[in-house]
Amino acid sequence: MKNTATSWLGLELRNPVIAASSGLTEHLPGLTDLEKNGVGAVVLKSLFEEEILLDIDNQMKQMASDSFIYPETVEFYEQDERIREHAMQYLDLIRSAKKELSVPVIASINCVTAENWIYFPREIELAGADALELNVFILPTDTRRTAQESESVYFDIVQQVCKLVKIPLALKISPYFTNLISFADQISGMGIQGMVLFNRSYNPDIDIEKLEITSAGVLSTPADIYNSLRWIAILSSRLKCDLAASSGIHDGKALIKQILAGAKAVQIASAIYKNGPGIITKMLEELSEWAQQKKFDSIEQFRGMLSQSKTGNPAAYERVQFMKYFRGYHPSAMPPDYI
Repeated sequence: MKNTATSWLGLELRNPVIAASSGLTEHLPGLTDLEKNGVGAVVLKSLFEEEILLDIDNQMKQMASDSFIYPETVEFYEQDERIREHAMQYLDLIRSAKKELSVPVIASINCVTAENWIYFPREIELAGADALELNVFILPTDTRRTAQESESVYFDIVQQVCKLVKIPLALKISPYFTNLISFADQISGMGIQGMVLFNRSYNPDIDIEKLEITSAGVLSTPADIYNSLRWIAILSSRLKCDLAASSGIHDGKALIKQILAGAKAVQIASAIYKNGPGIITKMLEELSEWAQQKKFDSIEQFRGMLSQSKTGNPAAYERVQFMKYFRGYHPSAMPPDYI
């Protein structure tokens, strides 16, 4: 398959592999290296809402107020004076990347409220970004907030940002919703052009010797693909926006699976951390070889072929499949070294 082109957020991509927001996309040399290795687009490392607010001194009081969801982050950012200039440096990175790269440059903001930071997407647009990804993850730990109140933040953020910019918007979310299909359907009609499933949240661990809280593994594993694969397949063709898959995509086979499920593109970071940027080329080679064997000339010929709405077995993505495989599962069927 010579034609690996696809579209994402209305942008033309030479292939469906996007470098996800991470430390790999924080500096220009890393970005140019990713382009040389064949990436279809790059998402710049996320600028945190707290960083934007701290760039303006008069926002400090608001951040420490009860209305701010995570006021404890103030202390962390106050410890590093460099953070105060980070927002302006981010705009410089966008300008530099647009001058040096030929692939689309997508900015990213990691946000948890729809407060006064929302002026900044306009600055991102003026700096030349091709699109903006809003990475939103709200961990519902406040017993005083209902599920509806927590989820309303997503709608508020999208509504506010859509008023300010004309560049395409993508929303990167977690799977933790009371009704993900209903949420995705509603928010896809609010002006966003794409949705990314799913972001990776910070996970804590406990050191039982030092009696300290530490961080768990940050990078994904190949086994992490299945949750996004399920939901990409279920939501494919049901929404008013594009879908991209993220987390657990470590080789060409995983890339192919997500496209078959209905993804327009995939975002990868952990695979690059573990294998270097050359993994991008290898994944694309696997994609082309597989497509040639199956006699596909373009991605659109097989994209969504095995989504829930098109497969001959829609129940394969739902509970009935779990019952089929596990209801009568006996330990004797497990490998000898498993028990």
